[in-house]
Amino acid sequence: MAEGILGASFRDPSGFLFERDGVLYRQVDRSCADDYAALMESGLYEELVRERLLVAHEEVQPIDTGAGDLHRTLRPERLPFISYPYEWSFSALKDAAKTTLDIQLAALRHGMTLKDASAYNIQFHRGRPVFIDTLSFARRTEGSPWVGYRQFCQHFLAPLALMARRDVRLSQLLRVHLDGIPLDLASALLPRRAWLNLHLLMHIRVHARFQKRYEGDARATERSRPVTSRALANLVTALRSAVDRLEWKPEGTEWAEYYDGDSYTDTGSDHKRELVSQCLDVLKPACLWDLGANTGVFSRLASARGIPTLSFDIDPACVERNYREVRKTGEENILPLLLDLANPSPGIGWAHKERESVTARSNADTVMALALIHHLAISNNVPLDRIADFFAGLAPNLIIEFVPKSDPKVKTLLATREDVFPHYTQEGFEAAFQTRFHMEAAMDVRDSERRLYRLKRK
Repeated sequence: MAEGILGASFRDPSGFLFERDGVLYRQVDRSCADDYAALMESGLYEELVRERLLVAHEEVQPIDTGAGDLHRTLRPERLPFISYPYEWSFSALKDAAKTTLDIQLAALRHGMTLKDASAYNIQFHRGRPVFIDTLSFARRTEGSPWVGYRQFCQHFLAPLALMARRDVRLSQLLRVHLDGIPLDLASALLPRRAWLNLHLLMHIRVHARFQKRYEGDARATERSRPVTSRALANLVTALRSAVDRLEWKPEGTEWAEYYDGDSYTDTGSDHKRELVSQCLDVLKPACLWDLGANTGVFSRLASARGIPTLSFDIDPACVERNYREVRKTGEENILPLLLDLANPSPGIGWAHKERESVTARSNADTVMALALIHHLAISNNVPLDRIADFFAGLAPNLIIEFVPKSDPKVKTLLATREDVFPHYTQEGFEAAFQTRFHMEAAMDVRDSERRLYRLKRK
């Protein structure tokens, strides 16, 4: 791989993304020259950028990378964080699916089409999904089918159907199957009642059987009937209807109602907000990661200050409720994402670099970990010094809350297991974290035995 080419970009025969002196560029190869010209001259690019459906770019002086067959060099708008579909909530994946279909319909109106329908071509920017792959557009040949149809069903429809009709946690299959969940697998996992939905029956079950029947048959496409533009638009509209009808309600989890329970009195909750606000005003983060963010109550203290905030939680219901609030209020500075800190998103794909680990993507200067330490230390048996090492590797500043064994939430965790955590004390916490951080402030939360710390990495 040529130096500077991004690990996720090497497969595209039309060009690639690369970095030079910290600036992101996209190379357009000559093989894509006609399609790129059609995108720019048809009015499609202007429409999609105007509607905030496609990242904008500018053409710059050609940069010779020594790779490919250079035609143009673009400098696209750089997004602050790249997330992956297995980190999205149900509604985020659903919105990404609808955005992909809306873009395909717009492309058809301009005599073009999407060459693929990968979920990795969608990112979330300023509170909404946006398409990032300028080279995915091609001039449509009349009569040709949509080559992205299978990929759309595997990347979007199948995981959404499994999340809605079987179990929301099945979104994690996308972490195993980078080109989307195989339709035969989705068909086997979906309950029988799912086939009462004609869209799911046709686009997953029948589609899977068609794939199996014609697998390896190179002439199958040649024998298929020509697909008119109208028929193709009808297919895309039907897929959008299928996606629209899939619903999941984020109910029934303990943590989704965490701040409605007995963790804090009203006075204590208000005081904690005040203390966190003070820390944010002192640190003035350029980018903040809120780990164990629940529904984003404290993430919003940062986002309301204009701080770009990634709001991570392990509970799908919490992340879903957080994302719905973002969408409802039009928030632009917060991105809710699903993350298990005991098993965070790893580097996967080719050479472990095609999809980067979550730690490799860190651009935060401040991490916030509120009401989290007991879950890592007690629920997951992670020693305090290792937790300190992990946080120190993410950002130079840390706002963290220590929750003692006397707290009701910790008592709940210890109720069904032996207490083998003699070092889990306030003194043990401070000793472990002082090896990696300077303690700049320590503040007790009213009406509780919890303590909030503001730490700076050594």
